Amino acid sequence: MKKVWLPVILAFTIFFANCNASDPVNSAKSTVNKGDVTLLTNETFKKRIFNYELNKEWKYEGDKPAIIDFYASWCGPCRIVSPIVEEIAKEYAGKIHVYKVDTDAEKMLSQNLGISGLPTLLFIPLKGMPQAAMGAIPKESFVKAIEDVLLIK
Repeated sequence: MKKVWLPVILAFTIFFANCNASDPVNSAKSTVNKGDVTLLTNETFKKRIFNYELNKEWKYEGDKPAIIDFYASWCGPCRIVSPIVEEIAKEYAGKIHVYKVDTDAEKMLSQNLGISGLPTLLFIPLKGMPQAAMGAIPKESFVKAIEDVLLIK
């Protein structure tokens, strides 16, 4: 019995306590212009994405398609997605905006958007409705969503 528990405990320890994991809060403070991720607050969300207080129907305020990563610093799957989001921001710099929302710091925004699971990724095309994905999706899924939903030719 002890032989079974040791690998399970070791796996959980590595997954949830990885000290080398990217810090999504600090990495999100950069500017979009350099292909980095920008941290959104409730106020900046209403200015750059959608003012849900003024508009009842979806109206994207941005000039390029966008991805928003709703995360929390304590969330293991969010730590897995964070470096992928950063890679996507660099690879698609100038083509899309990449944002993050700290759901612990922006509880009102998360509640108003109905964010209930983490990570939640919102893919926002220039025209049409945004699409959401939940969980730690692989990079290939990001690329497919970007090509099929955001950068439709």
